[in-house]
Amino acid sequence: MTKILILANHFITLYAFRREFIDELLSNGYEVYLALPPSEENIYFSDKGCKVVETPIDRRGTNPLSDIKLFFQYTKVMKAVNPDLVLTYTIKPNTYGGLASRLCKIKVLHTVTGLGSIYIRNMWQRKIAINLNRLAFKNAETVIFLNEDNKNFYENLKIIEQNQNTLIVPGSGVNLNHFKYIQQDIENPITFTFVGRILKDKGIDEYLKAAKELVSKYNNVIFEVIGFVDEDKYINLLKQYEKNGIINYLGKRNDIPELMAKSSCIVLPSYGEGRGTVLQEGAAIGRPLITTDTYGCRENVEDGYNGYLCDVADAESLTNAMERFINLSKAEKDLMGKRSREKAEREFDREIVMSAYLDKVENIIKEKG
Repeated sequence: MTKILILANHFITLYAFRREFIDELLSNGYEVYLALPPSEENIYFSDKGCKVVETPIDRRGTNPLSDIKLFFQYTKVMKAVNPDLVLTYTIKPNTYGGLASRLCKIKVLHTVTGLGSIYIRNMWQRKIAINLNRLAFKNAETVIFLNEDNKNFYENLKIIEQNQNTLIVPGSGVNLNHFKYIQQDIENPITFTFVGRILKDKGIDEYLKAAKELVSKYNNVIFEVIGFVDEDKYINLLKQYEKNGIINYLGKRNDIPELMAKSSCIVLPSYGEGRGTVLQEGAAIGRPLITTDTYGCRENVEDGYNGYLCDVADAESLTNAMERFINLSKAEKDLMGKRSREKAEREFDREIVMSAYLDKVENIIKEKG
């Protein structure tokens, strides 16, 4: 039986975005191994027939000793499993899984789900990350990107070669049966909803500033923030904004489709995304979108058609985009939402992404055989 080993940094990155793909691998007769950090939730995949190898990983840590340990863990797993193909997702599995795959001489398929803070903020570890990734990606069978800009970025840094096998897919895609179209209730107050991890790179500072200004100007607007706090400095800031009546902080939630259905507009003023799954989910529900004119975000919005684009890290530009939406007629808001759903059906269907991955996996396995 053909063995597939998948490396990921958290249960949720597989459950939320790739469980249908894993189901398809299992139904096609592949033996699927998952290297994941310890979690009670991992039993979900064990019950399906996957073999889970618990592999601790510090997702956002920068301790080199932890990263070296991760490399040796991945090497140990690969030697024990001896897979026919390794699939890696997110930064650390891509880097250290790629290095381990080279050492063990195992075929690997990387997915670059986004650039990460090291590149976005130009952190001091950037040069180290570039050199490690050059080594990790050198012999990859294929490198999958979620947008053209990220591919060009990796080429310019010489992490990948221009003649290397690459593929661009429209993000992780959206399960359109789970995120169903629900017509918005345009009689209610206008509700802007931020959904994402609470950290600077997601544009939370700009969202809070825009909310503060617009709440003082309009009495028919509500601002929601949904997601777990990924940078501790925002814990007290969110409490302060909520205490002042500017936002409603709903925390980490598992009922995202229902919350989006109650929203008027999904807002993600991110500094850069892989492909902005939250935006695609909002589009599938049938909501207008407001996001930044940058990689992984702008691909989801046709400015003025199903939402608005604003400048990166610019609270004034975001405020103006949100105010444009506030001043639309009810019919215009409704039409924007319908256009979002049509775009989701046309471009964001998870079936499109899953088919591309399955074809790539099957081709690599055939070449190996």
